[in-house]
Amino acid sequence: MQRWRGLEDIPQDWGRSVVTIGSYDGVHRGHQLIIGRAVHRARELGLPSVVVTFDPHPSEVVRPGSHPPLLAPHHRRAELMAELGVDALLILPFTTEFSKLSPAEFIAKVLVDKLHARAVIEGPNFRFGHRAAGNVALLAELGPSYDYEVEVVDLYVRGEAGGGEPFSSTLTRRLVAEGDVAGAMEILGRPHRVEGIVVRGAQRGRELGYPTANVETLPHTAIPADGVYAGWLTADGETMPAAISVGTNPQFDGTERTVEAYAIDRVGLDLYGLHVAVDFLAYVRGMEKFESIDALLVAIGADVKRASELIGAYTG
Repeated sequence: MQRWRGLEDIPQDWGRSVVTIGSYDGVHRGHQLIIGRAVHRARELGLPSVVVTFDPHPSEVVRPGSHPPLLAPHHRRAELMAELGVDALLILPFTTEFSKLSPAEFIAKVLVDKLHARAVIEGPNFRFGHRAAGNVALLAELGPSYDYEVEVVDLYVRGEAGGGEPFSSTLTRRLVAEGDVAGAMEILGRPHRVEGIVVRGAQRGRELGYPTANVETLPHTAIPADGVYAGWLTADGETMPAAISVGTNPQFDGTERTVEAYAIDRVGLDLYGLHVAVDFLAYVRGMEKFESIDALLVAIGADVKRASELIGAYTG
């Protein structure tokens, strides 16, 4: 998959293409449906498919300080889009100047002049241009003038028998923040992932016999609610079952919120300085302060056992 940053990175000889535009944070199942349709339509037309997204998140430029928690960094989104068969990813730097483009200017500058769109595939709630004034109706209205077609793909709905809420990044962020990582997984189609570099912490886990990878998470990461979780730790190409702790370590009166993953039954791991991924499968329990270290050790033992059971049941 080709990756471009900014309109100037698009090859001068780029021909016609099938395009979809959006933040696509998380590349959840609703996003997968839209992107998958764009890829399919591109193949029908014998053209490349292009996903257009933005950095930073538009809300951070329009309303500074309002950057939403991120479900996936750009490199992870690119990986997921490549798996869906996307041919090119265009990341547009979202600046104050760019935010002032009218919807018509956005269409002309991005879709027509640079990407030569033959078809544009979007969800029903797609908005674009200055003050988000553009919508799919306007996109379709201007299509004949610029010789592109527009297809609107309905989003999935969460819940049985079509009930509940449409799959969305906003809903996924809320579920993650509440610790409902199983609900988030239903929307994402995979466990929610947190990434970062392993740094040295207080090393209390090592002293207690459960050494953990203390993950310094990437900026704006969507981190689950405080508690203990079952999941996986991926480091240096290896994925290991893990018991994961999120919180301030109240047993030792900690104040800094951390994500720590214990690779179950692994001995002698040295992960310091490595970029790792932590995938959250299931919630085990809330964060607690115990009466003694012995009581804490009993609880950790039970957590590890429960995490192993949940992971085993999932992998079957």
